[in-house]
Amino acid sequence: MRRRGSLVLGILFLALLGWYLVYSQQIIRTLQADAATLTRMFSEVQEGMTDQDPFRATQALANLQSIIIESGVPLVMAGPGDTILAAENLPFDADLSTVEGQRRVRDYVTRLAVRNPPVGDPEVARMYFGDPPELQRLRWIPWLQVAGLLLLFTLGVGVVRAQRRAETDRAWTAMARELAHQLGTPISSLKGWLEVLRLDPDERPRELADSEVALEIGVDVERLERVSRRFELIGRDPRLDTVSVREVVESVDRYLRTRVPRRARGVTVRTEISDDLPELRGSPVLLSWALENLLKNSLDAMAGQGGEIVVRAFHREPGWLTLQVEDSGTGIEPHLRDRIFDPGVSSKSGGWGVGLSLTRRIVEHVHGGRIEVVRTGPEGSVFELRLPVAGSARPSRLPFLPLTKSGR
Repeated sequence: MRRRGSLVLGILFLALLGWYLVYSQQIIRTLQADAATLTRMFSEVQEGMTDQDPFRATQALANLQSIIIESGVPLVMAGPGDTILAAENLPFDADLSTVEGQRRVRDYVTRLAVRNPPVGDPEVARMYFGDPPELQRLRWIPWLQVAGLLLLFTLGVGVVRAQRRAETDRAWTAMARELAHQLGTPISSLKGWLEVLRLDPDERPRELADSEVALEIGVDVERLERVSRRFELIGRDPRLDTVSVREVVESVDRYLRTRVPRRARGVTVRTEISDDLPELRGSPVLLSWALENLLKNSLDAMAGQGGEIVVRAFHREPGWLTLQVEDSGTGIEPHLRDRIFDPGVSSKSGGWGVGLSLTRRIVEHVHGGRIEVVRTGPEGSVFELRLPVAGSARPSRLPFLPLTKSGR
């Protein structure tokens, strides 16, 4: 129904635009004809003034009268006592020789006098006149423009709302897929441990004693708790505390080191963190998630070819701490660079386009920072996060950082 409404509005706008163009061209042609009429009138006046033949002068006046009548301007000549002597271009038919005809024209003259003051000597005759046809058409143009703007505004609002609705739908779909993906691994592991517990203790290997199984179940439960905590915080405004960026980077590094051999062989992760870094103002759970998503993205970019990931943290701008993740992967495809943080956009086959969009939400919406791709190309990509420092007055806006030639 909403799509049909937008389609109807679009058709109405195009129809109104086409009618407006035709209408304007008609007015232009009418004005051009008026210019030609004025030229003919001037020519007749000049001929009547220069020709010494009285008959020729009378003929020129008759021609001039015909030209004036052809202009389409309503004209009424009234003599003393409001007697209608002549009338041309009336919007109705009237017989001036009848009482009814005289009455109708006098009523019309009353309306003309309100719009345009009459000319002439009241003791002899007065000439009442109306508006030319093109002026009546011009009165409609502002209303046509207003109607067109209203239709355009309504159509624009509908398009923006549809885009936001589609983006929200993509975000929810991607979020559901990501949640199912993150819950799937620990749940599958728990099902496996449940099958182990169902075995007779004498049939199990020695390393699968109840104590060892309980320990592994505890690990999976912690993973489930971490996933639950992350999605709980992303859906509301979390409490922002002082956070050590070094601790965040090291915790994510420890978590991913066991995953690197499986995800990308030959990939090394190196950290470059200054010793005098100030603390951040943020959520350690969400910041760890954001950094983890960036590192996973870099691992996917280098899958099958090896390389190096460098995580840097430094303080170069007052009130802001900069965190960079650089990889030596294949870079971001040109047609995706401007949309890489949008929900549902992924550079890998089968990707859901969730990780980077969640990272942007964590950095920009939750922490009031900024994330951007400052460089990308065949030699790799550099993602940069700027986050507010704890205990400092935040600037009204982030400083502008120009992109390099190989950036977006």
